[in-house]
Amino acid sequence: MGGSSTKSEFVSVLADKQVKEGEDVTLCCTKNPGEVTAKWKKNGHSLECVEGKHTTEKSETTCSLIIKNAEKADEGNYTLTLEYKAGSVSCSAMVIVELNEWRTVQWEQDPTITTLKNFKIGNAKLRELRFLLNGPVGAGKSSTISTIKSIFEGHQFINCLAASDLNSGMSFTTKYQKFSIGTLPFAFYDVMGLEEDKEDGQSKGVRSDDIIKALMGHIANDYEFKQECSICEDSKYYISDPTLKDKIHCLVSVIAADKVTLMDDKVIQKMKTIRAEASKLGIPQLVFMTRVDKVCTVTEKDLTKIYQSKKIKEKMEECSTRLGVPMNCIFPLKNYHEEIKMNEKLNCLVLEAFTQAVYSANDYVKKFSRKEKCLECFIFI
Repeated sequence: MGGSSTKSEFVSVLADKQVKEGEDVTLCCTKNPGEVTAKWKKNGHSLECVEGKHTTEKSETTCSLIIKNAEKADEGNYTLTLEYKAGSVSCSAMVIVELNEWRTVQWEQDPTITTLKNFKIGNAKLRELRFLLNGPVGAGKSSTISTIKSIFEGHQFINCLAASDLNSGMSFTTKYQKFSIGTLPFAFYDVMGLEEDKEDGQSKGVRSDDIIKALMGHIANDYEFKQECSICEDSKYYISDPTLKDKIHCLVSVIAADKVTLMDDKVIQKMKTIRAEASKLGIPQLVFMTRVDKVCTVTEKDLTKIYQSKKIKEKMEECSTRLGVPMNCIFPLKNYHEEIKMNEKLNCLVLEAFTQAVYSANDYVKKFSRKEKCLECFIFI
């Protein structure tokens, strides 16, 4: 953020700037009269001025840097150092470049809520669409479910256990748990978090094969996960001959934006394995990227700037690369965590992601229904 000096050479220091892509940026400070040498740095390195891009100016009382046609690469921390015979002083400012909006959001929640409340499943045999949320410990699976329930119920829902930042590496969720939203035709399934296996090869967290069995409809609600072994076929929670109503209709991978870079490769591989099996089953897949406010100060202050943020786009690109998920299947959002009052902008981001999950799940069950009809016609013939 904007720096300052305790010495008298500066009358005013550089100020932070937030501009839109394509706009010009002017960083300017005023100083006491006197001969000085002015040196500019960007992110700690000498600024290499490019003709037509950078212009530096210095007068008896001012020093300035003009950056023409701001773009993504111009974002950073700029430092001006004034060198006198007796020493030097410095001040700094942050330049944040808002990208042109690359994805639009409906920033009024009521139309989307009404659409989802009136939603009809495209398969008459089903009472609900089923969504399974999976991801590493602490990514925000349970918080995502709680946030969606809060939006539709009009108040904070806190009955769903969610791990806090202080809950280091331990999954709060131990069972295969179903959560409904009142009388709406949607059901969420929460699972134990994914973890890196122990050094001796023993499994930690939820087992990939258990999640795959859940996708296939083999696991009933309330099954308690075991790290040492997968569900057995003789378990009372094992569904031997699952139908469409037992299967998962959309897989949602939940990843924290501030932890994408730190995620262990082995956890990423587990997620890729689960995604590969979901693809074989034809199950649609989305990624909900949570905790966006932890990686971008612009978004933290104003969620409506989320699709103009360089940091958010970079995290989405990193998520896309590491998981092998297309960008249009990744939805950055923020869950309720510290807030005690409802926030419409937060709600709209979550609703945007959830609506896409609903449509994806509905497309899946409609295709399944058409296959069943074709099979029935074949048998009849």
